[in-house]
Amino acid sequence: MSTKKDSSNKLQGKDLMNVGIYSAIYFVIVFAVAMLGYIPIMMPMLCVLVPLIAGVPFMLFLTKVKKFGMIWIMSIIMGILMLLTGMAQYALIIGAFSGLIAELIYKSGNYKSQSKAVLTCGVFSIWVWGNFIPLFFKRESYWAARQSFGEDYINTLNSLMPIWLCPILLAAAFVFGILGGLLGKTLLKKHFKKAGIA
Repeated sequence: MSTKKDSSNKLQGKDLMNVGIYSAIYFVIVFAVAMLGYIPIMMPMLCVLVPLIAGVPFMLFLTKVKKFGMIWIMSIIMGILMLLTGMAQYALIIGAFSGLIAELIYKSGNYKSQSKAVLTCGVFSIWVWGNFIPLFFKRESYWAARQSFGEDYINTLNSLMPIWLCPILLAAAFVFGILGGLLGKTLLKKHFKKAGIA
């Protein structure tokens, strides 16, 4: 009896497939929104737009999450994808921690709490902020690999992102992740009911 229970708590192929599918959907949205970053003023806004817009598919993903590890794996996948698209390792590092905390939050509600789901969305979204760390603390090396953006773009963006904006963007990623979660909860009410999430 205990063996059956233990095996049911382990990630199965279907669970990993859901992680893969929703990670792909989430990444497509992130990539599309990130294109706005070619406009300097929109770059810091990515900590607002990505958590807000991607919060909807992430909340749909949470209706599929019933086992420990799925959220954490997704956050690590996002960090790896950032590395593969030329970003630094910080999104992976931050995501590994925020993803684990998000996982524990959702698990604390037995994967059935809408309020915990919304909070999970906020904490998970913090990984986005990790992409901005080099812009604040390692500007020279960051821009050395991105000279193709042009001097005007680089100077404009540097002026738009003073060091004091760093904690503000962290807070923005969390707050708008919460708002994205609330938006997702509203739009996906039927899916939550079907999944038994109250």
